[in-house]
Amino acid sequence: MKRILLWSGVAIAAVVLVFVGVFYLMFGGTGKQFPSKATAQILPDSAMEIVATLSEPPGNIAVSRDNRLFITYHAESRPENKVLEIVGGKPIPYPNEEFQHERPNGAPYFDQVFNVRIDRQNRLWTLDHGFHGLKQPRLMAFDLATNKLVHDIVLPPDIAGIGSYIQDMQIDSTGEHIYIADIGAVAKKPAIIIYNAKTRTARRVLERDASVREEPYEINAQGRTMYPLGGLYWMHPAIDPIALDKRDEWLYFAPMAGEKLFRVRTNDLNNTALSREQLSARVEVYAQKSQCDGLSMDVEDNIYVTSIEDGAINVIGKDRQQKTLIKHPKMRWPDGLSFGGDGYLYIADSDIPDVLMKSKSHIAASAPFYIFRFKPLASGIPGQ
Repeated sequence: MKRILLWSGVAIAAVVLVFVGVFYLMFGGTGKQFPSKATAQILPDSAMEIVATLSEPPGNIAVSRDNRLFITYHAESRPENKVLEIVGGKPIPYPNEEFQHERPNGAPYFDQVFNVRIDRQNRLWTLDHGFHGLKQPRLMAFDLATNKLVHDIVLPPDIAGIGSYIQDMQIDSTGEHIYIADIGAVAKKPAIIIYNAKTRTARRVLERDASVREEPYEINAQGRTMYPLGGLYWMHPAIDPIALDKRDEWLYFAPMAGEKLFRVRTNDLNNTALSREQLSARVEVYAQKSQCDGLSMDVEDNIYVTSIEDGAINVIGKDRQQKTLIKHPKMRWPDGLSFGGDGYLYIADSDIPDVLMKSKSHIAASAPFYIFRFKPLASGIPGQ
């Protein structure tokens, strides 16, 4: 009996060692130091305001044309409530408590919601990655006039399968084309997903293209280098932030761990006659950028970039040169961006270094977390 137990222990230890070795080969290692992109700051810290103080870390944000403010609590913090509306400075579950938990008879609910956007039809869209595709990645939309669910789309495995990680999206002015960034954190197959709300069809494009893949840089957030699990996991994400111009002409996107901001015409993205190689050839490098988790654009085509390395918001103007725009001493990891109807640009600060693979007690001890806003160089489209 002792011999059986001994060999069982040896076998279990061997399996664990093999698993750790394979995990390290797939996700571990170290990266190069990212070259600083910081410049002289344009706006003073005092131009940034704190809008809300939260006990849990926000992930993303969307502000409507009548200034209703919606957030997600970051999915990596394993929150009880996922989608919330800030009312009187307090987070209230949206559209109700019922949607925050699994519901009977297969009714839709929020599970791993990361991104929220509001389209020009005044609908709040939520993007759920379904625990890296192990469950049901889905899009839902709520009519903000009635707070009723009007779209419920489960993305099939060939679009967002196991190992996918759909996290950021943009919606065109018609409300029909939804462009989604799939980081592919586990599957290592980053891509752009295009969902057509009119035809209820979806496509994956630019999968593993050089424009969507990460570069071999480490992530350093104001002195905190992102090597969770004692270095077994090296965080250097692929495509994450995306932005769409006001004319629906260009989609801008970038790997978080990368120096370049890319863009491609939406007409090319939606042209099913183009081959993989032909579409890739139509992607262009637009500018150099900081490591970023969020992008947005104003009506004058200024691109706002969340700089996670500096805790800043940067801007890329028509000269294609990135400049440091504004900071705040309490900003730890600027994440999602959204313009409001009041002309402000709102920022959700998710503080990822204190969230990713951290215990609930560590996350709670890192509170409070913040929503910020400031007056940008020009106004933008609310909800985007």
